[in-house]
Amino acid sequence: QVQLVESGGGLVQAGGSLRLSCAASGRTICNYAIVWFRQPPGKERECVVGISWSGGRTDYVDSVKGRFTISRDDAKNTVYLQMNSLQPEDTAGYSCATKRPSGLELISPRGSEYEYWGQGTQVTVSS
Repeated sequence: QVQLVESGGGLVQAGGSLRLSCAASGRTICNYAIVWFRQPPGKERECVVGISWSGGRTDYVDSVKGRFTISRDDAKNTVYLQMNSLQPEDTAGYSCATKRPSGLELISPRGSEYEYWGQGTQVTVSS
């Protein structure tokens, strides 16, 4: 079992920055791909970014490329999401997720494939 806990959300003005953390416990996540999803109010959940187990591959949704950066610190069993140049359309509940390791450098954007989820953290960007 892997438990995930997100933190770092909050209220920020447009153009500002936040850093989200996804702290894992229960198991070391050095072999796990980690993905961040978000769900804006009244909209469907979308995959924002993922990082492979090795950190060698990252996939970003087009709307956040150049603004968001995912990283992992396996010594701290934590994955980070640095969000810069935030815009009101980034307002959403952000959740991290993972699933049992496949050993492959693959990152699936399908939420249904992920077994372990955090409780989420709210990001609100004011204009």
